[in-house]
Amino acid sequence: MTTTKSLSRPFGRALCAMVTPFTGTGALDLAGAQVLADRLVSRGCDGLVLSGTTGESPTTTDAEKATLIEAVREAVGDGVPLIAGVGTADTRHTVELARSAEKAGATGLLVSAPYYSRPPQDALEAHFRDIADACDLPVMLYDIPARTGVRIEPATLIRLASHPRIVAVKDCAYDLLGTQKVMSRTDLAYYAGCDEQILPLYAIGAAGYVSTVANVAPEPFRATLDAYDAGDTGKAAGLHRRTIPLTDLMMASDLPGTVTAKALLNALTLPAGPVRPPLRPADAETTARLLTAHETLTTDETQLPAVGSQTRRPHRGRGDRA
Repeated sequence: MTTTKSLSRPFGRALCAMVTPFTGTGALDLAGAQVLADRLVSRGCDGLVLSGTTGESPTTTDAEKATLIEAVREAVGDGVPLIAGVGTADTRHTVELARSAEKAGATGLLVSAPYYSRPPQDALEAHFRDIADACDLPVMLYDIPARTGVRIEPATLIRLASHPRIVAVKDCAYDLLGTQKVMSRTDLAYYAGCDEQILPLYAIGAAGYVSTVANVAPEPFRATLDAYDAGDTGKAAGLHRRTIPLTDLMMASDLPGTVTAKALLNALTLPAGPVRPPLRPADAETTARLLTAHETLTTDETQLPAVGSQTRRPHRGRGDRA
């Protein structure tokens, strides 16, 4: 694949961090994955992130990750970006996953900082360059220090932007100033990785988003960007605010987004299945609250709140991302 930094949206605007469906016995449900992927694309997702945290990458095997890419590629066709999550704590293993993803049909890589070992910034930079050099796929760096234990500092991102295949950042750093420093000094495409930040980051020049909540409600997030691009910022703000209650329940509760997304998908009779241990399923009360918030969000979009008529409390969760 030829990569060019001239693309402001290398993977489109609207990306979903897709769950990995399993059967009732916990095996990979490839048919279900194909149905879900096709549904997400048909409802407004430009591309899909496979085997991110939302996709339960810590508990799927390397072979399952490759097989999932192949199955989803077959379902959605060649024109849909598929970004493979390949981040691990081991550079050599990440290189192996990157090459396997490329062979399986991925069109991009999502690479987080190595977790737990907390490498210093020069080691982080070398790690990401090794991954980008290992194959021909464009790379989206994933800055999520709440999960990895280490920040990809703005200065490091600015240096990494010189690599021709490092083209994007999935931003879960909760550092608006740092984000703008990188955006002002590089042509890296920024994607909001926290659903409550989709419109705020888009308004300052982000390329789009990678959303977990889009597993169950892809249309409202796409509609928010469509309204903003059409110049109707008031409508965009109203649409964005409508997503907050469901985002709050799914992403800022005591449960990981994987668990809440699968609870809702199962309740909606869509492919999902169980989560793998150590995760546990949501209880009936939580699922009922999720269903209520989902129904409220997906009702008639003409019932928008007046822009400026409300304020919301700060978002509580910072580590539950795809």
